[in-house]
Amino acid sequence: MTALDRAIARPSPVRGFGARSPLDGLDRRSVSFADVLAQSVAAVAPSAAATTVVVLVAGVAGVATVPAMLTAGLLALMVASTINQFTKRMAAAGSLYTFVSKGLGSGAALAAGAAIVIGYGFIAVFALLGGAHYLTMLIRGFWPEFGGVWGVAAVLVAEVAVLTLVLVRGIRVSSRVALVVELVSVVIIVVLLVVLLVQIGPVDVSAVVPTEGFSVAGFAAGAVLALTALVGFESAATLGVEARAPLRNIPRAIVATVLFAGGLYLLAAYTQVAGFHSLGRELGDGDSPINVLASAYGVAELGILIDLGIAASFLACAIASTTALTRVLFSLGRDGIAPRALGSVHPRYRTPIGAIRVAVPIVAIAPIAAVLAGVGVWEAMEAVIAVSAAGYIGAYVLVCVAAPVFLHRIGELTFRTGLVAIASALVLAAGLIAYLVFVGVEGNPGAPLALIVAVAAALIVAWRRRRGEASLAGIGAYDEPVASEVLGGIARRTPDA
Repeated sequence: MTALDRAIARPSPVRGFGARSPLDGLDRRSVSFADVLAQSVAAVAPSAAATTVVVLVAGVAGVATVPAMLTAGLLALMVASTINQFTKRMAAAGSLYTFVSKGLGSGAALAAGAAIVIGYGFIAVFALLGGAHYLTMLIRGFWPEFGGVWGVAAVLVAEVAVLTLVLVRGIRVSSRVALVVELVSVVIIVVLLVVLLVQIGPVDVSAVVPTEGFSVAGFAAGAVLALTALVGFESAATLGVEARAPLRNIPRAIVATVLFAGGLYLLAAYTQVAGFHSLGRELGDGDSPINVLASAYGVAELGILIDLGIAASFLACAIASTTALTRVLFSLGRDGIAPRALGSVHPRYRTPIGAIRVAVPIVAIAPIAAVLAGVGVWEAMEAVIAVSAAGYIGAYVLVCVAAPVFLHRIGELTFRTGLVAIASALVLAAGLIAYLVFVGVEGNPGAPLALIVAVAAALIVAWRRRRGEASLAGIGAYDEPVASEVLGGIARRTPDA
């Protein structure tokens, strides 16, 4: 028997490990890299964003649409590298909420938790509305009388039914459904973009480098809005408990998502800007520019596939965003910040069923109520995306400030990581203010709604801090190795034992 064989047969005792993880109950170490990548890619919804957010950016940035998309991509990479300072060191379901707690303490963690819940929740509403918009267009192609308030509401109900079923069945089901949907959608969109580029002709330099009509305020606001096309790239971090080799796979998935989606957005932005420029029209004039270009350049027969691909991408985004939302709510429940029931899991599927029971009705009721109240789908999407942007970017600012503090505390801060983190926080904060002011002046109701939601969240955070100062000391639980996973591991004794 070799020394290694003897060590395995009679390992030395290793004490101090818990018998259970603080986040026990979730299906630990069951999700592959492909599933983790699918979570982040689906949350970003590249197919839907490439054809929807680009036109929203064009309405704000004008001739600076392509530079705004490029700036957003570079900023997202900086934020991703900062977030990965945490994901390379700990596995958590609370994502940014948990990370901020390790750098800035309980108060900032509560603020980050509120912000990311707002971000995930409102982007899920945005995705459901977007899916309903494009599915309704698709159905009208076969049934012209379909539509109206009740028609759109019926489509939303159908989307919510699919969302609920997939979420309850487990992360592997939801991530793989989302991955297949996104792959098909991306292929459809890329094929169409390439066909359009061939039809449009030589590169139009003015679409990339604007020579006149450039507005600094519009560019800044457009870059922040363009960043909303990439938000959600960090959602893989909410699978820290369920992912295999999370300290390796999650950072890889986050960076890969930003690079993939950013490249697709640049291709889509240039194609749409150049295409409309060659037609002598403004990109921000319509709500379905890809269909307009397809008809103008003789490939209108791809319209059905376009609508199907975009609708499917929106549904995948709703699934992934709500998946991330439920994991954050689960962590808040386990930490005792939210009701403990949110920390319960399904006995068979090992999904956070307590959080699903709360999150899905809220995410479902909001878009259905808006549609039944007579709010146009596109107008509702414009308002909702502003609130989502405020939530996401607020959380990004906090995690970028927390990273250098956390790294300094553990003795691993470098000049480069600190510079990237602080620069990202400053640019994000300034850009968010500029964006909300700009869209507020433009009359987007999302700006005052974002302010109302932010004030409400701040009041809830302040109330929670005053009520449970003692219970906040241990927030930010993350997954830890347990005794049964360590060779020779011996669980530490607890008072109950």
